[in-house]
Amino acid sequence: MADPYQTLGVARGASEADIKKAYRKLAKELHPDRNKDNPKASERFSNVTNAYDLLNDKDKRARFDRGEIDGDGNPASPFGGGFQGGARPGAGGFRGQQFDFGNGAESPDVSDIFEGLFGGRAAGGGGFASGFGRRQPPAKGANVAYKLRVPFIDAAALSPQRITLSDGKTIDLKLPAGVEDGTQMRLGGKGDQGPGGAGDAIVTIEIQPHRYFTRDGDDVRIDLPINLAEAVTGGPVKVPTVEKPVMLNVPKGATSGKTLRLKGRGFHKKGGGRGDQLVTLMIDIPADDSALTDFVATWGGKEGNPRAAMGV
Repeated sequence: MADPYQTLGVARGASEADIKKAYRKLAKELHPDRNKDNPKASERFSNVTNAYDLLNDKDKRARFDRGEIDGDGNPASPFGGGFQGGARPGAGGFRGQQFDFGNGAESPDVSDIFEGLFGGRAAGGGGFASGFGRRQPPAKGANVAYKLRVPFIDAAALSPQRITLSDGKTIDLKLPAGVEDGTQMRLGGKGDQGPGGAGDAIVTIEIQPHRYFTRDGDDVRIDLPINLAEAVTGGPVKVPTVEKPVMLNVPKGATSGKTLRLKGRGFHKKGGGRGDQLVTLMIDIPADDSALTDFVATWGGKEGNPRAAMGV
């Protein structure tokens, strides 16, 4: 019944971003794939994941902060340590009220009190509520952690990913909009079996780098080589995107470093829509082109100084 704040090493007033940052750091250090010979690390990884699951759920976090549930998400004891027979003034959970059951006096009906505490009257409508003997529900099995490496293009296009579970079964996982490196997905009932049912599978997404695409928030960036003729005269050129090549119109007289935008060709956003693809033009000059060398030697434009505005 560990305190999830202490487990993650954050203060009670920590922001969602701080909690997420702390979890990512610990999950990276403790992941079973990196600690195959350290069973304690695997146990800590499970504890850290459970703590993050609780604090990442706004409702559960609020209930924990109010003392309604414990660090495992189970209902907290309404008496904070159990009921001791014969309440004393100022003691226990009865706010100082005394109930005298001695001297042959008739026992008072306290069922209304227990109805408020346990959500229902005891059988028969009087006396002590059955909540005192109530057993905790059977525990579910342990959650199982998985790491899923997703190709960059698949993450941007939200292509389904096939994952093999510990029981040998495979499922096609649908990636969520806004997926990013470190995103966690919970598969209910896909963990280990327990007396109270199966735990969950916790899948952590790891987006693989691409050889020419990079991510910038919800946008995708690419440096696009163009030849000198395409830069001077302009016109349509073919550009790769995360889904299929498209035609991009290069403006006449384009220079290296100029960035053009392809709308809606980036990552899917959480709130709907997509980011863009930002295409930065890079003029590719051949190293050994005698015709180009001869042209430049007689070209009057070589006398211009493109660095004049820099004072050099």
